[in-house]
Amino acid sequence: MSHTAPEGYTSVAPWVVTDDTGALLDFITAAFEGEELARVPVEDGTIGHGEIRVGDTVVLAFDRRPDWPVMPSLLRVYVPDADAAMAAAVKCGAQLITECADSAWGDRGGRVRDPFGNIWWVMSRVEDVAPDQAWERMSEPKYADAMRMAQQTLDAALSGREAGVASAPQRPTR
Repeated sequence: MSHTAPEGYTSVAPWVVTDDTGALLDFITAAFEGEELARVPVEDGTIGHGEIRVGDTVVLAFDRRPDWPVMPSLLRVYVPDADAAMAAAVKCGAQLITECADSAWGDRGGRVRDPFGNIWWVMSRVEDVAPDQAWERMSEPKYADAMRMAQQTLDAALSGREAGVASAPQRPTR
């Protein structure tokens, strides 16, 4: 498949709709070293279009209209140091959802909910792990516990329950 997006853009781009897109752009700049590309106000004073580059991806955003439903997004961001980025996000007003932990597949990361309700997977690639090795690692307590905690904390954050539900991943049969 050929690359059909404009130069500097990826083929798929996330849209985030918030009640304060200007503040979202400021949060992403401070927490994840985003580079703001556009902030276009419209006649009613809201942001009709915003763009911010984080790494190699442009996140698009605009303000929600009062009669639209609240639509929190789920986003994953790869950063050089997940622990530092999580700390920066919390310092910028994010709520900790899942503490940083190492995964069987070679990432280290956790989750935060930004001040606008979006949940960010904040990840760093710390090692390259072959798929077969990752599945073998899933039986090790360190990685199994991290996966269980990741599932439970996300389920609790999304469901509103105090305790979340987790289910062990099953290796694909093919």
